[in-house]
Amino acid sequence: MGANTPEARLEERWRDILAVHARTLGEIDRALHPYGLGASDFEVLDLLVTTTPPDGEQCRVQNLAGRVHLSQSALSRLIARLEKDGLVERGMCLEDRRGVYVRLTPKGRERHAEALPVQRAALARTLGG
Repeated sequence: MGANTPEARLEERWRDILAVHARTLGEIDRALHPYGLGASDFEVLDLLVTTTPPDGEQCRVQNLAGRVHLSQSALSRLIARLEKDGLVERGMCLEDRRGVYVRLTPKGRERHAEALPVQRAALARTLGG
């Protein structure tokens, strides 16, 4: 049995957080599999639904990068996959050639709406109570 020091308690707390995170991601991945989505895919769609300006305006990928816990290259691959599936569209920023915009397609909005209650139920199962 480990020492009951502040450092040991902090380490134990950190490992508990990691375990809850891993369980939650696994539960969400399993629940969303029939929709062709994983937890990270859904997170990007969810952020686009909740943070995209109205009427088809686009969101900069850079703004998503700070909210999705993926590396820049992993996020780029994820967005490319979502684009291939017809769920998002990408475009270049006219004001800043380095900038890339992403927005939901109607199909992406529909898939998000279908998967939303399933994802929230998975969250409730793992984090609720």
